[in-house]
Amino acid sequence: MAVEQTLVIVKPDGVQRGLVGEIVARLERRGLKIVAMALRQIDRALAEKHYGEHVGKPFYAGLVDYITSAPVVLMVLEGPEAIAVVRTTVGATNPAAAAPGTIRADYGLSIGRNLIHASDGADSA
Repeated sequence: MAVEQTLVIVKPDGVQRGLVGEIVARLERRGLKIVAMALRQIDRALAEKHYGEHVGKPFYAGLVDYITSAPVVLMVLEGPEAIAVVRTTVGATNPAAAAPGTIRADYGLSIGRNLIHASDGADSA
């Protein structure tokens, strides 16, 4: 198994609802190691770059507005098959469609308030 690093962002709703500790604990229980972590306010320019693949889509402005609305927790996690492990642990983008026991199924409120960003591949990790 390849050791990978991946980016995880606990979005404003996760930080505001006090779920950072629970999210970190779940990811660590899956064998992932935090190699970097910071609480940051994302500025608009970075948010626009991060969500660049969604430019022109009807939800783009809402994504940018939301991720810049309050502090987030940025993490780089490392471990065997880290990208897939994180994606499986986090669950589907829509919490209503996420598998039971995943972070989003247990704590997500909606597609727009789904707690966490998890890179979907090596290029975005």
